[in-house]
Amino acid sequence: MATLTDSRVAFLATDGFEDSELTSPWEAVQAEGASATLIAPDGAQIKGKNGHVQHVDLTSADASADEFDALVLPGGVVNADHLRLDKPSIDLARTFFEQHKPVAVICHGAWILIEAGVVDGRTLTSYPSLATDLRNAGATWVDEEVVVDQGLVSSRTPDDLPAFNAKLVEEVAEGRHAGQTA
Repeated sequence: MATLTDSRVAFLATDGFEDSELTSPWEAVQAEGASATLIAPDGAQIKGKNGHVQHVDLTSADASADEFDALVLPGGVVNADHLRLDKPSIDLARTFFEQHKPVAVICHGAWILIEAGVVDGRTLTSYPSLATDLRNAGATWVDEEVVVDQGLVSSRTPDDLPAFNAKLVEEVAEGRHAGQTA
């Protein structure tokens, strides 16, 4: 298994995140030696769909992709819907692609990628209700447990977390991908 010692992984979320889609990848990257940082549009803490409270380290407006090696976008309908309306969050997500850094997205988290304009020509999966949105934005949507496309890792639901976490760790360990572009 890959080691992520000295890697910094950003997690971008807000209230209504799918609890396990934040906590499971967080634990996976930390178990491999990475540090995890929670970024949110505002507030000192955010609350998950099932009540998990997480301390916010940075606001989206204050965060810089330059300081991180990868980005994780947990799902949750409310979380994803709010993030796709927050310009600093959208800009931050797009910058990870511009810098060719790994991005991992699960469930409804892909909505922000549509707003960031980074899915055209990419292959990914998501919660099935986003299939039409992703296709309309130029992506190829597939119904698979986990999909990796040039540093973009995607999965559908919490049931896919073991495969998602493994690919997340692998892509962070590999580092930048030339094909990961905005």
